[in-house]
Amino acid sequence: MIFSTYWFLTFLLFFLPGYAIPRNQPQLRLAWLVIGSAAFHMHFAGPAGVLPVLALGLLVFLLGRTNHPAAHLLGITISVGTLLYYKYTLFLISFFICPIFPQLGNFLMAEAGRTLPSAPPLAISFFVFEFVHYLVDRRRGHPAIRSPTEFTLFTIFFPTLVAGPIKRYETFLPALRQGIRFANSGDAVAGFLQLALGFAKKLVADNLTQWLEGRETSFITDTLGSRWIFLTAVGFRILLDFSGYSDMAIGLARIMGIRIQPNFNWPYLALNLQDFWQRWHISLSTWIRDYIYIPLGGNRRGIPRQIFNGMLAFALCGLWHGSAWNFVVWGLFHGAGLATNHAYRHLPWKIGFVLSRFFNEHPWLGWLVTLLYVWVGWLLFFYPLPQAAHMILLLFYWG
Repeated sequence: MIFSTYWFLTFLLFFLPGYAIPRNQPQLRLAWLVIGSAAFHMHFAGPAGVLPVLALGLLVFLLGRTNHPAAHLLGITISVGTLLYYKYTLFLISFFICPIFPQLGNFLMAEAGRTLPSAPPLAISFFVFEFVHYLVDRRRGHPAIRSPTEFTLFTIFFPTLVAGPIKRYETFLPALRQGIRFANSGDAVAGFLQLALGFAKKLVADNLTQWLEGRETSFITDTLGSRWIFLTAVGFRILLDFSGYSDMAIGLARIMGIRIQPNFNWPYLALNLQDFWQRWHISLSTWIRDYIYIPLGGNRRGIPRQIFNGMLAFALCGLWHGSAWNFVVWGLFHGAGLATNHAYRHLPWKIGFVLSRFFNEHPWLGWLVTLLYVWVGWLLFFYPLPQAAHMILLLFYWG
């Protein structure tokens, strides 16, 4: 975990005192934050990871300064193409070309393996989502970011750089300006408390990870009760790990007086799957809603189209997490769950009305079904499809 490395702790010792620059010198504070964020990015990404983001960011900044929708569309296309190139080239070749043209596919796989870096640039998915958001909103008439310094911080603000939350520039820039000018001791105390909470969550998550790794091979031979304990540990591991990282990022920003929107809101208390996605990784789920689901038509074109839009949006959401089929299936799994959540109320012969009334009168049952559905889905998220399918079957095997 980047936030618990010795380098990062040393970095904070040098960086945070520099942020004590007088509040009547906001430009110096801003410059200090840019320097710190650039040092962070360079250390953890290296030149090979920084240069593509630097080039793409400069292009997006320049195209975003124009008022031509065609320029914004060009920037969106190049941003998405960059993500596809670095993260999905091998996946796309193996799926679309190798089955039809095996020799060409094998050649392209070899060339890609030779030319692509061993890993995509650090946080390329987050960079691209934020760039696409910016350019789409520019096409919708939102104002441009005129300051190169503010755009740089929108791009490489170090607390959120690696794993989010995904920022919206309309809310981040006012928060940045507020923090630069008016950060106080109350912000510092609140930030350190949230940072400590996130660190504690990560420690528990890391211990759960070690425990799970020791039990994966024995899952098949375990008792039914032990398998469900394993599933519970998987569910809490990802919650504590990801929400812990978000708490640390938000806490670090708050120390500097910069308020980042919450990313988790007790998601395991959700009463249905729609409620879950309004509480889980909020910055991603709202991004998927605003920039994929709604542009596809959302729920405005009837139930069949709504289901299709949701399935496609969540398939892309799954693929965003990684270039493997288990992520796509996990996304489709949630898309199907959300479609069911929306559609069952419309079942004929008053079936939908009865079910809806039943769940309203027994909210604990909706909570239980939602929790089990989400936890079973985590097996699809973490494990290859054959292994995940076998593990899910064993959860309901009584022999």
